[in-house]
Amino acid sequence: MSKQSIYGLTYDQLSDWLMERGQQRFRVDQVWNWLYKKRVSQFSEMKNVNKQTIELLEKHFVLHTLDEEIKQESKDGTIKFLFKLADGNLIETVLMRFNYGLSVCVTTQVGCNIGCTFCASGLLRKNRDLTSGEIVEQIMNVQKHLDERGDGDRVSHIVVMGIGEPFDNFTNLMDFLYVVNDDRGLNIGARHITVSTSGLAHKIYEFADTGIQVNLAISIHAPNNELRTRIMKINKAFPIEKLMKSVDYYLEKTNRRITYEYIMLRDVNDHKEEAEQLAKLLYNHRHLAYVNLIPYNSVDEHNQYQRSESATIQAFFETLKEKGINCGVRWENGADIDAACGQLRSKQIKKTNVV
Repeated sequence: MSKQSIYGLTYDQLSDWLMERGQQRFRVDQVWNWLYKKRVSQFSEMKNVNKQTIELLEKHFVLHTLDEEIKQESKDGTIKFLFKLADGNLIETVLMRFNYGLSVCVTTQVGCNIGCTFCASGLLRKNRDLTSGEIVEQIMNVQKHLDERGDGDRVSHIVVMGIGEPFDNFTNLMDFLYVVNDDRGLNIGARHITVSTSGLAHKIYEFADTGIQVNLAISIHAPNNELRTRIMKINKAFPIEKLMKSVDYYLEKTNRRITYEYIMLRDVNDHKEEAEQLAKLLYNHRHLAYVNLIPYNSVDEHNQYQRSESATIQAFFETLKEKGINCGVRWENGADIDAACGQLRSKQIKKTNVV
């Protein structure tokens, strides 16, 4: 694709780009306002921007790189979007409704190379990184969907937990975060944004050094190396000792709480022993730690795993609480529309291949 998405530029990058081409500084605010406040569909709709600037933007940028292929709406209000990229690849984006607002789960890569043995997203290997524009455009498409409904709703929260490993696409991820957080545009608060990583320790150091106030979540899923390596291949490269050393650095640098995601797999990682090991692992950081216990969403291709029994999840929760670890249970949204991340995409690809 010769033209890039204009949504991939941060405010400063757009400013530099326009100024280098002889545009006056006030044009930056005009264009940014039309993009993110008024959310135009075409450059020509930017009514107070002069013709020369419009033509310049049209020559170098596009506003649409994602086409909506499928939209599924759950009984609980969750909406899952399947988008087709300009190169034909498919990605998923999910809008979730909570009592605190509307949250969007975005995708950062086409496929995933992390290789977690329970995950639907990793069934298809990484094809490429998404550009920052393609990530921002997921939010823009969801917001425009809300605008069309006419209820005055806005995206208030973002979780970067869709397909792919966000820290494996670090530069584009950071540009995305700067765009959606910018108070001159979408103005989604940094503390309303959470980035999840499978544990790329070297990038946790880098993320800490950015100084951004975005929340960090780590997919831990097991409290010891033997078990974690069995279910998460990434643990070979970044074993728990390395991961926790990067956590030490992050906490020292930011003093911000980390959420640890722990998927509950029946008779795999859900015993009292694992709960006690997890509590011990996090104990020294317990004032800045929160464990999200996630009941497993079954995936046909990973039928070796089942969801832990409710009583087992409750016992695991109580063990953590007794050991002084803050925790909760996160029940899924959109259970009736292929809730597990990657399911809709992989099913659609199979259907296409069959045809």
